[in-house]
Amino acid sequence: MRLGSRIQYFINNIYRRKISSFVDSIDTWGNPSCIMAGLEKVILGMGNPLLDISAVVDQALLDKYKLKLGDQILAEESHQPLYKELEERYKVEYIAGGATQNTIRVAQWMIQAPGATTYMGSVGKDHHADLLSEVACKDGVDARYHVDPETPTGTCAACILGGERSLVANLAAANNYKIDHLKKPENWSVVEAAKVIYSAGFFITVSPDSMMAVAQHASANDKYYCLNLSAPFICEVPPFKKTIMDLMPYVDFLFGNENEARAFAKSEGWETQDVAEIALKVSKYPKENGSRARVVVFTQGKDPTIVATNGKVSTFPVTLVPADKLVDTNGAGDAFVGGFLSQLATGKGIDECIRAGNYAGGVIVQRSGCTLPEKPFGFAWC
Repeated sequence: MRLGSRIQYFINNIYRRKISSFVDSIDTWGNPSCIMAGLEKVILGMGNPLLDISAVVDQALLDKYKLKLGDQILAEESHQPLYKELEERYKVEYIAGGATQNTIRVAQWMIQAPGATTYMGSVGKDHHADLLSEVACKDGVDARYHVDPETPTGTCAACILGGERSLVANLAAANNYKIDHLKKPENWSVVEAAKVIYSAGFFITVSPDSMMAVAQHASANDKYYCLNLSAPFICEVPPFKKTIMDLMPYVDFLFGNENEARAFAKSEGWETQDVAEIALKVSKYPKENGSRARVVVFTQGKDPTIVATNGKVSTFPVTLVPADKLVDTNGAGDAFVGGFLSQLATGKGIDECIRAGNYAGGVIVQRSGCTLPEKPFGFAWC
């Protein structure tokens, strides 16, 4: 074979194969797939699963059920027919919802590695549970639901009109998670595999014993246990606040917004309303695992995010989304935590965690509901 022919053979059969192999290892938003290797079951979320039933409706429906745009309410008996009516009369979109499940879906979307996230919570044995499982599976989340055959799956009706929405949540089976489900060998093995374990504070109202079990496991095995304050009432209702304080020694990362931070401070009898001061005080609470300091992360909407750890407070600016691109701010906080956890699970520092959180939150507020594009285009992994 002549030298020129050998060179051409090399180009056609070896060099191009190597380039093709490398290109195949790069996903469509610019990240080598090898970065995501070894991340199966790296993040576990435990919370209250709801099937969001979202539809654009008319004023007549709002009037019929006495709903107001901008409201977020718990369903009463008079609201029970609403869910079936939405499905029968309107074009609905089903979204795997609930605060913790939203966060886990966003983390999975950011990581893009199959099976990187697992979620546990309670559902009924019905059509809505099947839909919830299908949506979670489509999003790439390994949903390990406890099934309560006596109670319907929790749902949240999202009635949209003129770009605004009225939310009506019916928790139902989501209230009935049992620690027995967590302790099943096939589920506890997921706990053992996870490096990051997360719950929104809402789960305190359902299964505090499950939260304590995984928190103590995380502390004993040098994993990250992460908790979100989630809502002021979690700090204001004495039994729920006690659970927060029982969990606190095991909490590596505590999340919340400025209102939740101030509610926590008030419940502690602190006079300060300064969010940075509150974050610093909470970060210094005693911690069971002394190998690393607690990190407290408080978001403040468009104002800088506050991070307190190791006796210091840092602030991180938020990249503002133009007003004309804002669609729906519901779920922005859940998305922020999802982005944050995606980097924490892959060994990134606080700066990168915050950057990913801001990116994910910025994507969510430009969409209706906690829905996601195919991939996190525009986010560069560092």
